[in-house]
Formats: sequence, C-alpha cells, structure tokens
Amino acid sequence: MSFRTVLNGVLCQEKDLITDQNNITVVSNLNVSDAQMDDLIFASKICKHTKSNAIVLAKDNQLLASGCGQTSRVDALKQAILKAKHFGFSLNNAVMASDAFFPFPDCVEIAGKEGINAVIQPGGSKNDQLSIDYCNENSIAMTFTGNRHFKH
Repeated sequence: MSFRTVLNGVLCQEKDLITDQNNITVVSNLNVSDAQMDDLIFASKICKHTKSNAIVLAKDNQLLASGCGQTSRVDALKQAILKAKHFGFSLNNAVMASDAFFPFPDCVEIAGKEGINAVIQPGGSKNDQLSIDYCNENSIAMTFTGNRHFKH
C-alpha cells in the first residue's frame, strides 16, 4: 500500500506491481507483433513511473518522448509528440502507453495521424468501444491491461 496525505486526510492506494504480457489483452481486430508487444510493455513500465496524466511514446525498446503532469491526456500526448519531433524521432510505427483509460477517442485519433500503430492502456472507460472502433478502422492495435498507473 502507498499512502499520501491530502488536506485533512490520507489517500491509500495499492502499489502498482503488474506490467507483463500475462495481463495484457488485445481488444482490437489487429493483433500485435512480438516486437510491438515488447515495445508496449517497455512503454507501459516507463509510464507507470511517470507523473500523471502521462503518455509515453516508444519504438524499438527506446523511449522517444513522454508527456507528463498535464491536466489532460490530450495535452500530455501533444507534449510527447512535440518532444519527439524536436529531437528528430519518427513516430511512424511507434507505440503509445497511457497511465489511465481514454475517456474519448481523441488521443488514439491524434496518435494514429502521427503514425503510431499500437496502444496500451488500462481500459475501463464507458467509451472504450469508441477508441477500439477508431483503432479497427485505422489499422492500429489496441491492448488493455486492466491496471491503471494513474497516481493521485
């Protein structure tokens, strides 16, 4: 358990210890390759140690960029994209990890337009199907972990 003091109380959260292939479910029509799965797990492990709201972009077991500490997931993604481009990284065939679910398909839409072709996220939004549908229509693989990395 992890404890934090907040105003007049204490926040208690279970420690986030799970990031492996046994807990990942492919939810899109498009499956992930072994190389993509390695990159997704790598990105997810980095994401779980990154300040929320967090998005991590990776390719070939290399961190391309992260967007962190933003008030929205879209802003975190835009920050990561700008960083990757600033340092000359191509996002074509990169993967994206998110520390929490996507409440709307906007992040996968932005990611897809940048060439990202696989996504890992916890899932659990009432609008998950909208993101899955976008991925299916645009040849993007999406995986769910069932475990959020989002920290309060």
